[in-house]
Amino acid sequence: MKVILIKDVKGSGKAGDVINAADGYARNFLIARGFALEATSKNLNDLAGKKASAQHKIDVEVAENKKSADALQGKEVVVKAKAGQGGKLFGAVTPSVISEAIKSQYNVNVDKKKINLQSDIKAYGDFDAVIKFTHGVSCSVKVKVVEE
Repeated sequence: MKVILIKDVKGSGKAGDVINAADGYARNFLIARGFALEATSKNLNDLAGKKASAQHKIDVEVAENKKSADALQGKEVVVKAKAGQGGKLFGAVTPSVISEAIKSQYNVNVDKKKINLQSDIKAYGDFDAVIKFTHGVSCSVKVKVVEE
């Protein structure tokens, strides 16, 4: 019997897979416990529609990420910070500060969790940061820390 898995089933497949299962296993275990649906033409069409919708959502997200990455690639983000004697900052410049600076300077929203720094920024100067968007889209920006 052909069934469409709704949830991941160990040893059988992942959600969205169409599998052949023994009649008793399909009726008494998979369908009875809500792990699967019978693979009728209506259910197969619904599955195809859901997969197409999910793929469209991913395509739109990738396009938005590429647009943001192109807008930021190679740009310089200026962050103003206070420091004590010797140029050592009070605290550090964090990804959330960089995210706010990008929003104010370039009007692009970047989640602070997507900004990767090679090391903590605790002094004035120029630093490199990589912004890793979803689905393999990334860009690099220069972070220039100047005196407030």
